[in-house]
Amino acid sequence: MSGRQRLPEWLRKRLPSGPEAARTRRLIEELELATVCRSARCPNIWECYSRGIATFMLMGDTCSRACRFCGVKSGTPRPLDGDEPRRVAEAVERLGLRHAVVTSVTRDDLPDGGAAHFVATIEAIRTRTPGVTIEVLTPDFLGDHDAVRRVIDAAPDVFNHNVETVPRLYPAVRPEADYARSLAVLRTADVLGTAKSLRPAMLTKSGLMVGLGETRTEVEAVLRDLRDAGVDAVTIGQYLQPTTNHLPVAEFVTPEAFDELEALAEGLGFPAALCGPFVRSSYGAAELLAQSRQARGPKRVESGAR
Repeated sequence: MSGRQRLPEWLRKRLPSGPEAARTRRLIEELELATVCRSARCPNIWECYSRGIATFMLMGDTCSRACRFCGVKSGTPRPLDGDEPRRVAEAVERLGLRHAVVTSVTRDDLPDGGAAHFVATIEAIRTRTPGVTIEVLTPDFLGDHDAVRRVIDAAPDVFNHNVETVPRLYPAVRPEADYARSLAVLRTADVLGTAKSLRPAMLTKSGLMVGLGETRTEVEAVLRDLRDAGVDAVTIGQYLQPTTNHLPVAEFVTPEAFDELEALAEGLGFPAALCGPFVRSSYGAAELLAQSRQARGPKRVESGAR
């Protein structure tokens, strides 16, 4: 399929404007930080920026992998910037965030996959703003148990790692990843968090996209796998083609179907779930953490909180 597909009405949203969005963008540029909001072409970027929210992307803007769904550029990453954790912490403070979400490009070129850089960032944020809750959205670290342990030792409030899609589609969607390896990372995080008495305060979280050609039965199987791996919270959103060089959308999933997926997650025992056309891993992150901790079960979240 060539060209970009026409979006259905429910995937059209009004872009917020105003001084807060511009202030957020200027701050990020001033501190020379990357955000997944911009690099991955997130459709929620201006909504979040207008609320003074951003998801920081560590270790540069170039990924060592080339997933067919992701808008982040791939290639040879630059050396790590040792001052980046401090600048992320400064941004968290200046934006007045109550919940900070930190992700990264995949860095298979690093011996620990960048685990130490995540730890340094957690520590920098905690030193500067002790009351902020911290969510890390990590790569799979090539399945390195010790790398996962190092991040868990830093005691993030949320350990998030996305499976992204159903196992059958991995060769086409994320050929350099492995579904079983991602499940093992999540299971390891749950086990280590429990052993270190971080649970149930520490939330384990994962997410996937729909609209890539998966079936409802396959999505349900993934949800069961995630719950069996100890995952507490799950997000499901619509895949949108970042550029014409990426995989085309196989289906635009209706809002009603997303409601059914959220009910399915609730029925499978997830303490928190968020499913919708515009849902992304860090969307509504603070509320999802609160839902899980309060054990209220899945509930619709309209927008992220600072």
